Amino acid sequence: MMATFSEDMLTRMELATLAEPGNPVTGQLVRAIGLAETLALIRDPGAAIPAAVDPLQGVRWRQAAAARQRDALRDQIAELTDRHEFRVLTPGGAGWPVALNDLGDRAPLLLWARGNPELLTASVSSRVTITGARAATAYGVHVTQELAEDLAALPRVIVSGGAYGIDAAAHRAALTTGPAATMVVSASGLDRPYPPNNAELFERIVVQAGIQVSETPPGQGPSRERFVARSRLLAALSGATIITEASARSGSLLVAARAFELGRAVGAVPGPVTSASSAGCHRLMREGIAETVTRAGEVAELMDPSPFPLAPAYQQVARRAAPDHSSAARRLAL
Repeated sequence: MMATFSEDMLTRMELATLAEPGNPVTGQLVRAIGLAETLALIRDPGAAIPAAVDPLQGVRWRQAAAARQRDALRDQIAELTDRHEFRVLTPGGAGWPVALNDLGDRAPLLLWARGNPELLTASVSSRVTITGARAATAYGVHVTQELAEDLAALPRVIVSGGAYGIDAAAHRAALTTGPAATMVVSASGLDRPYPPNNAELFERIVVQAGIQVSETPPGQGPSRERFVARSRLLAALSGATIITEASARSGSLLVAARAFELGRAVGAVPGPVTSASSAGCHRLMREGIAETVTRAGEVAELMDPSPFPLAPAYQQVARRAAPDHSSAARRLAL
């Protein structure tokens, strides 16, 4: 028997399928005229674009969305959702991660999920995003494993994108600490695991009380635009984003940039100055976007700064090196 979805859920499913994720025009329209009316704009090319959005952007948004229309689209998405027993999470509903509300008009319309929803409803400070290079070096994998294991033991939930390299290393390391330790944010539908060779890893995460979420409807694969849009989710879901290894052109730098824009803590792990694989991390630190982190304790401090911070290291060294005039005075007095 097919599950019963509310009209709100069905409308969100259809709209999320037609409008690419992360487009602020969708959010602006939903806020101004509502879900059903926004969907009606796509179906009726003659309807006037509301003044709440830029007219040119509104026309482009509708043209792109209208091109994706097909017969029985809503029923197909609902059937796939039901067949795979995916959970549907909507803003304000049970299981919705309120941290995503910080995205404003770029917030997702809904999430499809499989696994333990309690990981989403905990405080944002309970989660740390770790991501980085797909073509990770042995150094990058090593530091990622150490950080993820130690952070998961604190405990913190490790959030990542399920890709090869740094992402997979972070997920696997978190799993070694016990259940409910990690979350995958996918750029494809949950029934289309990507990359395919990590499908077994995703299953392990769900079985071990982790969770996998996506704003991409079931039945649909990833795209460059969806990878870019996912960056904002990885950034918003966590209290801190840590880049453990990344080249100068790594897509993971987008996650750090989105986190910085949201006012979230950002950390980066330094690498050898001769390594192109760490050039992106060094750039984040040089431009003041990320703090230098090398261990889990420093990540925890980044998320929850001490009310009594230590003096900078150079000041501590200077104090130790300075002559103790009080001791000298006591000796002279003798």
